[in-house]
Amino acid sequence: MRITLVQGDITRQDVDAVVNAANSSLLGGGGVDGAIHRRGGPAILADCRRLRASKYGRGLPTGEAVATTAGELPARWVVHTVGPVFSASQDRSELLASCYRESLRVADELGAVSVAFPAVSAGIYGWPLDDAARIAVGTVRAASTQVEDVRFVLFGQEAYDAFERALSGAEGAP
Repeated sequence: MRITLVQGDITRQDVDAVVNAANSSLLGGGGVDGAIHRRGGPAILADCRRLRASKYGRGLPTGEAVATTAGELPARWVVHTVGPVFSASQDRSELLASCYRESLRVADELGAVSVAFPAVSAGIYGWPLDDAARIAVGTVRAASTQVEDVRFVLFGQEAYDAFERALSGAEGAP
């Protein structure tokens, strides 16, 4: 597997699957989630509504992943995963690692060869960047997957630098 870092806009990535750092409602929100829904158009929201009606009426559980169309994005699919909110008093790192493992599992089911990930939980969910990067890179490196190209698409230099540190000295997954 090849892992690369890109500083930029995840909605512009020409990959098989883009991972969305979704909220449990699957109905859009802020940050990466809002950008994917806005740029991808109404087809993504329509698929999310169908998923809620059929299987996820109470929302997608934290650490799980599910796929929809990518609508007008250059990708073929969007893999939605719900990251955990950071807690200094409770170790939730396994839930964060699960987001990456489950997203790759769904990508494998779809036959995706290339996947773009954001820094799940490192935005509004408050996960410290260096720790989020360590967990993301370590989990992806340790994953058993058919995905050949993993791209971490990072918003801002600080996130890019944290992932670059994790990639150059990656430790194992939690």
